[in-house]
Amino acid sequence: MSVVEAIRLALAQIRAQKLKSFFTLLGVAIGVMFLIAVVSIIDGMGRYMEDDLVGKIITKNSFELRRQPNINMGDVDESEWRAWRARPRITEDDIEPVTSALPPDVRWAYEGQDALTIESRYANPRKVFVQCVDGEWFAIKNMELQEGRLPSPQEYALGTPVAIIGEEARKHFFPGVSPIGREIRIGNLPYTVIGIAEKQGSAFGISMDKFVIVPYKTPAHRLVNRFKVLDGITIQAASEQQLMSAMEIVRQVMRTRHKLRPGQPDDFSMQTADAALAFWKKIQGFLVLAGIALPAIGLIVGSIVIMNIMLVAVAERTREIGVRKALGAKRRDILSQFLAESTTLAMIGAAIGIAAGFGLAKLIAAVSPLPASVAPWSVVVGVTVGAGVGIISGVYPASRASRLDPVAALRQE
Repeated sequence: MSVVEAIRLALAQIRAQKLKSFFTLLGVAIGVMFLIAVVSIIDGMGRYMEDDLVGKIITKNSFELRRQPNINMGDVDESEWRAWRARPRITEDDIEPVTSALPPDVRWAYEGQDALTIESRYANPRKVFVQCVDGEWFAIKNMELQEGRLPSPQEYALGTPVAIIGEEARKHFFPGVSPIGREIRIGNLPYTVIGIAEKQGSAFGISMDKFVIVPYKTPAHRLVNRFKVLDGITIQAASEQQLMSAMEIVRQVMRTRHKLRPGQPDDFSMQTADAALAFWKKIQGFLVLAGIALPAIGLIVGSIVIMNIMLVAVAERTREIGVRKALGAKRRDILSQFLAESTTLAMIGAAIGIAAGFGLAKLIAAVSPLPASVAPWSVVVGVTVGAGVGIISGVYPASRASRLDPVAALRQE
């Protein structure tokens, strides 16, 4: 008997016993559904962390020079926090030595940032995240504008009070009117809005569009950081290899400026996106394993149900098996028929589970801040698991059916 003929007979048997077949494949469908849903959510969170959260803060082939890491994931004990706070601050005096040592095709920018109270004539005052920047900050961050323009080199150099605002800041401070050319007040000083940044989205339900960006040399930088202190210098190279070279150059410059001896550790942080994500990727690996292991319990239950149903089917169709053997069916024909039936049942259950898993993942993403991204490999795993469950659970019943004595089987009522 060919595989196609075996599957055709299996589908005919499934159609003949719809209710029994439904309960048989239910366990597999539920197991695969949760496998797809959990893995899709974990994969979606991973893509979100890499592309939308960390990827927007520390862009590709870039690193941040700061007193301490800008993004902290994992356990940081009190002693480490105290050590970070005891480090010297990055200051404006570090800009020239660091940037002059870099190759000419390497981008750089520096910034100071804090939450400040912003006012406009169209809305109540509100605290907003203010970033004072200089250099190629917008190019490094890949931030585009939906309206208006970026500050000019002259405005950066002169500290002209102009501002780029985020979408949330636009909605609050300029409801119903265009903000371009209008004023906001930072520290009681007027700033002219010249651009609106593209929508940045949200991070786990928290808006990333509530910000105002101004040239560093405007008076606002004395409100976010005093005494020439910088929050950080961002450096971006053209390639990963050039990035490693730039990091080593900056490391040597800063160690020299801080008078560190060869055996002393760095008293500054140079964080890349990969370094920021290292702890998350470790956690993500455990989550994927858990997401595969927990649905496996449902799949085990489903395989037991399939085995029991197939054993019942063998008992109910003993006379049929005897007739087929008497007409010349070989042992492998009986074996392939029942094995194909159990595998087909499991595969149909897996297909239903995959579709339901996609739906469940999308539903969770729609009603919660958790993102979802369907991982192609999870579909392959779901199909493979379905086939594996069907084969494993069908081997014993199929083997038992194939060993029946035709004479004894024909006598069975």
